[in-house]
Amino acid sequence: MQLYIGNKNYSSWSMRPWVLMTQAGIRFDEVMLRFDAFAPGSAFKTAVARISPAGRVPVLVDDGLVVWDTLAIAEYLAERFPEKQLWPVDARARAHARSVCAEMHAGFGALRSHFGMNIEAVLPEVGARVLAEQPEVRENVARIVTMWNELLEQHGGPMLFGAFGVADAFYAPVVMRFRTYAVPVPPPVAAYMQRLVALPGVAAWIADALAEKDFLPFEEAYRTQA
Repeated sequence: MQLYIGNKNYSSWSMRPWVLMTQAGIRFDEVMLRFDAFAPGSAFKTAVARISPAGRVPVLVDDGLVVWDTLAIAEYLAERFPEKQLWPVDARARAHARSVCAEMHAGFGALRSHFGMNIEAVLPEVGARVLAEQPEVRENVARIVTMWNELLEQHGGPMLFGAFGVADAFYAPVVMRFRTYAVPVPPPVAAYMQRLVALPGVAAWIADALAEKDFLPFEEAYRTQA
């Protein structure tokens, strides 16, 4: 299998299946398609268009089968490797996990917009200003914190549904954002975040992101907002 991804420092969507597969021990070849611009005709768009009709990363290719979109990739992997138990075994917990992943997949637009993923950056001033000025971001943060608290209490940790799974991989980029922008969280959530970043799959992604040193101006513009 090949997994096509973007820059690890910036690509939150790519992080999800990469972390999921790495942490679960699913072997794959990584193919990096470097971000340069997202306009039609850019090197990135030209490269990804050769692989996926959607023209975005991540893309999973398995023996000629092309699977795009993070939820579709997660579902494919869960069916392809049932022994990995990427979703909870219990049907009710599995439905709940799919719900919170779909919520992440389709929602939290304000948080995505104002807290772009940039793993190497430390931007507490930007975080404080955004939280003070943007009520929708505060609502997104409150919803995520409440969700994580409830899941950790319900399933007893250490991950959202007990053992590591798709839900943790889907929310790993949010943990990166909370760290970059120093978003205040209660102790149980802070402890969960520490456990998540300590997982070998997540730690490996972070290490690779920090080693890139490939700073793209169009991804860094919000640094000037402090």
